[in-house]
Amino acid sequence: MSRYIYLGGDAVRREDAVIGVFDLDNTSWSHRTRAFLARAEQEGRVISAAEDIPRSFVLCTDGTVILTQPTPATLARRLDEQERI
Repeated sequence: MSRYIYLGGDAVRREDAVIGVFDLDNTSWSHRTRAFLARAEQEGRVISAAEDIPRSFVLCTDGTVILTQPTPATLARRLDEQERI
């Protein structure tokens, strides 16, 4: 049975389609991360699911990058809660 995670806005992804969830505050200081996000934006692979300033980004197996409002800890907690159900 597939599990899904709600990322905010209209963004929902299957758990197995998520490579990683990254905190923007902790990762955006790196020039490599900034270059990666800039390239993804240029290639049209960035989706914004944040209504306000995004706190994290989610990298998916199809190469999509989703900017989202919830922190990585919140998204991990959502997955954890689903596992217990």
